[in-house]
Amino acid sequence: MCNLYSITTNQEAISRLFRVMNRYVGNLAPMPGVFPDYPAPIVRNADHGSELVTMRWGMPPPPKFGGPPVTNIRNTSSPHWRGWLKPETDAWCRSTALLNTRPSPTRKRRK
Repeated sequence: MCNLYSITTNQEAISRLFRVMNRYVGNLAPMPGVFPDYPAPIVRNADHGSELVTMRWGMPPPPKFGGPPVTNIRNTSSPHWRGWLKPETDAWCRSTALLNTRPSPTRKRRK
C-alpha cells in the first residue's frame, strides 16, 4: 500500500463501483491528498450490506512499538496483524490517483 492518495470523484461514482447500500459520508468534497491518521472515505462490509463511511486511515500499531497508525503491513504472519486481516475487517479506500515511489535508476543509494 502506498501512502499518497487523492480522491476527486463523487460519492455516487464510488457507490456504483462498489455497490454501496448505505452512505454515511455527508457531502464528500474532493480530497487532493489523503494522508495517514486523517479521515478518508472507505467502503466496508456491514450486516446490512456494504456502506460508505469516513474513518481515520491506518491500522493500530503493535502495542510494544506504539506510534502513529500503520499503513504498510508487510509481515502478515505476525500475531498482531492476524485479527485485522480477516474479511470482516476488510475495507476499500477508493482513490482516483496514487503515487508509489520507486528508486530512481540514475540515483545512487546510500549504504
